[in-house]
Amino acid sequence: MLELYRAIADCNPNSKNMVASVLDGEAFGQKALFSDETLICETNESGYFSEHGEVVLKAAGDKDQCRKGLITLDGSRIFCDWLGQEIHLVICGAGHVSIPVIQIGRMMGCDVTVLEDRPQFADNARRAGAEKVICEPFEQGLRQVEGGSNTYFIIVTRGHRYDQTCLELIAGKKHAYIGMIGSRLRVAKVKEAALLNGCDKAVIEQVYSPIGLNINAETPVEIGVSIMAEIIEVKNKKMRLSGYSKDILHTILNPEEKAGRNVLVTIVARKGSAPRDVGTKMLVTPDGRCIGTIGGGCMESEVIQKALHMLHSEDEKILLSHVDMTGVDAEEEGMVCGGVIDVLLEVV
Repeated sequence: MLELYRAIADCNPNSKNMVASVLDGEAFGQKALFSDETLICETNESGYFSEHGEVVLKAAGDKDQCRKGLITLDGSRIFCDWLGQEIHLVICGAGHVSIPVIQIGRMMGCDVTVLEDRPQFADNARRAGAEKVICEPFEQGLRQVEGGSNTYFIIVTRGHRYDQTCLELIAGKKHAYIGMIGSRLRVAKVKEAALLNGCDKAVIEQVYSPIGLNINAETPVEIGVSIMAEIIEVKNKKMRLSGYSKDILHTILNPEEKAGRNVLVTIVARKGSAPRDVGTKMLVTPDGRCIGTIGGGCMESEVIQKALHMLHSEDEKILLSHVDMTGVDAEEEGMVCGGVIDVLLEVV
């Protein structure tokens, strides 16, 4: 099992990666990692996915057949978990608006890189929690940022000439989002100059500006909230992607941990107004500590108790649990969200 998680940790984040799990039938519990339609690793050698991998991939790519990540083949349900990267925020400028963006980004578990050419402001970004701060001229700093399908660029510099430098360099990088602060007139001038300097018109036209959702924000904190709200909106409009957080993989693969000392919990099906979507993961450790959350409250507490029971059991290594947050019993327990979820619990 650990070989699978090593392969997940090592897979190319810019590839199309999917983990498939059999939820019932004779092959219940078998898992496999596919990358760019190639079988990379499976938990059972010459197992279910060696035989059915091509059919699984075809069904997983069919939106009509793969609803909410579930497909059915020969009576067996298979959960297809398309893996996304953690959001990488790249913030150009470390002024007053940047600080709440950094803080909210870190609260969301994003990787945060800040570019700022003024040492004092760069120090402010470090204190706010940015993981990486590049204190160099913007042109030099951006040459150190690769970009990618989950990179969200936020341009909030102190002047339009810096905005223009950043935009022209960012426009040539792979990205999920480009947002730029400034008045409509300032933004229009920057975009026009970028086009004259050869930037792709399609990319420039897709720049989010004025940046942030329109919530009549005024203060730096309010503007920061509006920016992050827009990024959340853009992220969630894309194809459903989940994945394994760095903290979860680090704990599973920690050489100081003994194999079989944690339980990985994954939401594999969801109906109604359950708080978290399919693919959401949580790792439960032997002392009851949780890395991640599947929604909190009494529902999560019930799942944690099942996970701890599994850790103390010699036989139970995998469990598919149905949690109903509707009805009288759920109301009495305070499960106010309603909805129904199926969670897969696996000792790892």
